[in-house]
Amino acid sequence: MYMPPQFNVTDRRAAARLMREHPFASLISNDDDGLPSITHLPLVLDERGPDDLVLLGHCAKPNPHWRYLRDRPRAVVTFLGPHAYLSPTVYPDLARVPTWNYLAVHCTVEAELIETPEAKDALLKRLIAQHEPAYAQQWRDLGQDFQLKMLNGIVGFALRVTALQCKIKLNQHRKESHAAMFATYGAGSPDERALAGWMRELGMAGAAEEA
Repeated sequence: MYMPPQFNVTDRRAAARLMREHPFASLISNDDDGLPSITHLPLVLDERGPDDLVLLGHCAKPNPHWRYLRDRPRAVVTFLGPHAYLSPTVYPDLARVPTWNYLAVHCTVEAELIETPEAKDALLKRLIAQHEPAYAQQWRDLGQDFQLKMLNGIVGFALRVTALQCKIKLNQHRKESHAAMFATYGAGSPDERALAGWMRELGMAGAAEEA
């Protein structure tokens, strides 16, 4: 993605946090006609080491995307964090224009399919543990026949991250806007309040909090 240096975040901890907090991703690869195929789906981040990140997920078997991953394993995954409009009224002068602030992670990945019932069951249990741990008992109680029927309807995949970009666009280079930005976002929508939280963590909220 387009990456001005002031928005380029190289700390993988920030990227991992965004992927964990905003797990609903876009998986993008080429279809058989060479056009982009996009599937929107939740992914679980498996941090196997500082430089060994794997994204775990699955799609319905009728979705042809898993076949594209089988035939062309290289793909892209994108995550979008909080985002919001920014009014030019945050500046002390009038010669300004609006913008949109956002946080995003783009990953280049190599896909490996997960197709055995045992491996798919383990994958689903990872998803359950992340999103609704209490459902684990209900899944076990459904019985093996029902579980196998459900597992037969999906194809899982492990997406090993081979390259990663993390972009945090929060007007970092416009310090004259930070105090008004923080006040505006802090009183706004859930996304705006989340951006205010990131501003605080990046040390951009000092002027507003001292006022």
